[in-house]
Amino acid sequence: MFVSRNALRSTLRPSMARTFASTPAAHAQSLKDRMAELIPKEIEEVKAVRAAYGNKSFGEYTVDQAYGGMRGIKGLIWEGSVLDADEGIRFRGKTIPECQAELPKAPGGSEPLPEGLFWLLLTGEVPTQEQVQGLSQEWAARAAIPKFVEELIDRCPNTLHPMSQFSLAVTALNHDSAFAKAYSNGVHKKEYWKTTFDDSMDLIAKLPNIAGRIFRNVYGDGKLPAIDANKDYSANLATLLGFGESKEFVDLMRLYITIHSDHEGGNVSAHTGHLVGSALSDPFLSFAASLNGLAGPLHGLANQEVLRWVQKMRAQIGEGASDDKVAEYVWSTLKSGQVVPGYGHAVLRKTDPRYTAQREFALKHLPEDPLFKLVGQIYKIVPDILLEAGKAKNPWPNVDAHSGVLLTYYGLHHQDFYTVLFGVSRAFGVVSQLIWDRALGMPLERPKSYSTAAIKKMFEGK
Repeated sequence: MFVSRNALRSTLRPSMARTFASTPAAHAQSLKDRMAELIPKEIEEVKAVRAAYGNKSFGEYTVDQAYGGMRGIKGLIWEGSVLDADEGIRFRGKTIPECQAELPKAPGGSEPLPEGLFWLLLTGEVPTQEQVQGLSQEWAARAAIPKFVEELIDRCPNTLHPMSQFSLAVTALNHDSAFAKAYSNGVHKKEYWKTTFDDSMDLIAKLPNIAGRIFRNVYGDGKLPAIDANKDYSANLATLLGFGESKEFVDLMRLYITIHSDHEGGNVSAHTGHLVGSALSDPFLSFAASLNGLAGPLHGLANQEVLRWVQKMRAQIGEGASDDKVAEYVWSTLKSGQVVPGYGHAVLRKTDPRYTAQREFALKHLPEDPLFKLVGQIYKIVPDILLEAGKAKNPWPNVDAHSGVLLTYYGLHHQDFYTVLFGVSRAFGVVSQLIWDRALGMPLERPKSYSTAAIKKMFEGK
């Protein structure tokens, strides 16, 4: 469905999404208090690991790996998630299905709350419903953005890409950085994590207001409803975008943020945030850098490339086309020198479990949607073609192969905005690691580099 300016105006009515109980969660232990308990233990754990294994080798690396994007080089610490080539991502040891089963849900919701996932990423623990409710309320209380940032967004031309506006606004939040102020005042390095935590909470809390303002300025009438302190993070985000009355879309946002939040530390957005943060840039500056990496077509823009390819296929071969017609179109894509978007992954060697989670959502909520059926048809056909063509070590779909179809079904067909939603999600993983980086005293990142001439000199005649 298309969301017009008039339709966006109508969303200013109170949302039908379920709300939390209005009872305060003040007596539940706060996330910051729990972190204060965990950090000394983790510092000792890291010391013990380094004492026991500090001189162990991860293995030898080759010149090809240096030229090949450092693929396979083990050189980062990332606490929140680890990506296994065969089973996919685990968040603090938990698979996506385990997170869906174990993390708290909103009343009436069927997908995990991102608040719970953030707690898990930071602590390694599954929070209680009360703790998750406390996070929802704290983020709602921190959600307002400074007036000058509102004006900054409002003055952007609607021809400026939403990701550029998003990065601009996040950078500007640095104006009120608690970490930058504390560092300037000479705070002890052991205390760095506390203001990094505060900035990170502010950052996550303000992203829905920033994203909503950009969306309504570019695609709507510029009018933005208020954050509802009694609703969860995803329900507020959906309302700000103009889709809060759809219970299914709200649940989709909960799933979307959860599965897009973190994918270990080597991807462009995660690594960039960690790298910039290692210079003691505050979370706002660090995450703005992450967003600029996410905006690239080889990273966060991939989902809209998938959707455009699928829609172009449907326009050419028609709705309900045979498997032979789909296969013919796939082959024509490959023979024209292009890749099949949404298939293959730098690490994964099986179907991305994030794809599977979205497919299961679609089977539950939109099994007869023609575009979803075509995506399922592609899933059945493309892997064998890629194997036959020798085009991919991993011929299976990744997360980008499905998300655009779900967003389009619910009326969010504004493809240039999709990466903004990815950015809102990725903040959870980036800032959770930034907090641990400062808590563990992680140093400035500075790998060694070589020139081509230096490599020749190093190995020639040997």
